[in-house]
Amino acid sequence: MIITHQREKLINAMIYFADHTKYCGKTKILKLLYFLDFCHFKQTGKSVTGLEYFAWKMGPVPKELYEELSNNAGLDLKSAIDVVSYDDFRKIAPRRKFNKECFTKRELRLLENLSFIFRDAQVQEMIEATHLKNEPWDRTLKEKGPFSKIDYLLSIDSLPDSLPYDVARERAQEISEMHELFGAA
Repeated sequence: MIITHQREKLINAMIYFADHTKYCGKTKILKLLYFLDFCHFKQTGKSVTGLEYFAWKMGPVPKELYEELSNNAGLDLKSAIDVVSYDDFRKIAPRRKFNKECFTKRELRLLENLSFIFRDAQVQEMIEATHLKNEPWDRTLKEKGPFSKIDYLLSIDSLPDSLPYDVARERAQEISEMHELFGAA
């Protein structure tokens, strides 16, 4: 498996969240990654991890990572985290130290802020936070139906920390073109 920069960011974000939040199970970490990616996209026009999220009944889910955590984690992920099962709870525990070098200052700030906000949150609170009315998951579920891909552009709004829609769309298009040409952003 080729380890990309985005994959390193994904794994290190999981390590960070597992280290800095309580009750960090599979569902909570998937929700934290969603917030990380969509908050960063809203500000910059680019996600942190490159994950694609889908509108499942219980909220946004990065399907490939969900399946990897549920079934057969890659060697890079296995060497970085443990997924320990306790009845219905799958706790995420770091196996190695967090590497802040692969993140920008903005990304590190988002990791810190999200960990602070959701440090004590349990899974039901995480689910409620991703189910807010008119947010990307809710809009996708209503407009496209269950299991549809959530468009990052749905995170763009009129608040001061948001990019203008046209700028975000242009950046997303550029990243998509780079993926097509080179296989990575």
